Amino acid sequence: MGKIFYIMGKSSAGKDTIFKKVKEMIPKLRPIVLYTTRPIREGETDGVEYFFTNKAGLDKMQAAGKVVESRTYDTVHGEWIYFTADDGQIDLKNYNYIAIGTLVSYEKIRAYFGKEAVLPIYIEVEDGERLFRALLRERRQEEPKYAEMCRRFLADTEDFSEENLVRLGVTHRFYNQNVEECIEQIVLGIREKM
Repeated sequence: MGKIFYIMGKSSAGKDTIFKKVKEMIPKLRPIVLYTTRPIREGETDGVEYFFTNKAGLDKMQAAGKVVESRTYDTVHGEWIYFTADDGQIDLKNYNYIAIGTLVSYEKIRAYFGKEAVLPIYIEVEDGERLFRALLRERRQEEPKYAEMCRRFLADTEDFSEENLVRLGVTHRFYNQNVEECIEQIVLGIREKM
């Protein structure tokens, strides 16, 4: 039986970088690409980081019973929805997967596919370092969205509270102070459980 290795952490913890490197180092892991209604960012590709859709696309998938979980964020730019769909990407009888999400999405994915099938990979970075990274990333955007960056940063404190982490059994953490070392530890852990 396959596993879903679920990468999560607060914003600017390095999840995207880690996700890409782990995929390169363990090519047998298949990515689960989530969906979002938010605008595509500079440097992103539809179907790689996310499937970019709109509310009508989400409604169509919900009507077909394909939405596993969804999260709505009331951002300074309007409502953005992120969701996971059972769209044929996932075949746990034959493959192992890697995905990125939030603690809330992890809980719902785990309820859908089973606790034994979904394994958390929680990335942690000191808050000051995360804020610095977020600011650098936002400055590289054609139209920086600093207010949204701040909203996400503050929301993470509540979303990834110790109480929530403990409630969901997320006890092991990977500290991303040195990305190469962090990736090495994650790859080792994944290979042990595959």
